[in-house]
Amino acid sequence: MKRCKWCNLKNELYVKYHDEEWCKPNFDDKYLFEMLILESFQAGLSWECVLNKRESFRKAFDNFNIDKICNYDNNKIQELLQNKDIIRNKLKINASINNSKIFKNIQNEYGSFYNYLKTFTKGKILYKKKKKKNK
Repeated sequence: MKRCKWCNLKNELYVKYHDEEWCKPNFDDKYLFEMLILESFQAGLSWECVLNKRESFRKAFDNFNIDKICNYDNNKIQELLQNKDIIRNKLKINASINNSKIFKNIQNEYGSFYNYLKTFTKGKILYKKKKKKNK
């Protein structure tokens, strides 16, 4: 299988992500929510760093249960800040809770987060066309 240059072949998790998720359309709200949360923690770091902690994030964030995350309180925030297996940044933790509430509001208004995303393209899925190589 041909892989992108950015894929660290020495990292089994990264290879699995590349082969099974990268550029594969997934419109499931639970998956989109997980990616939103993980991407929030990725800011300023490599995606590989976050991906290596993905399972720990799942455990720490109640398997990305949006209803639970929307109700996280100061005790839960303190618990997350003490969890050495995740990225312990208070601003990112608070943002993930706030983003959860916004995500939930969007789901309530549009029926799903994916329905909301489709409003930007009138339901059309856009793909970047590959450039043809000159021979």
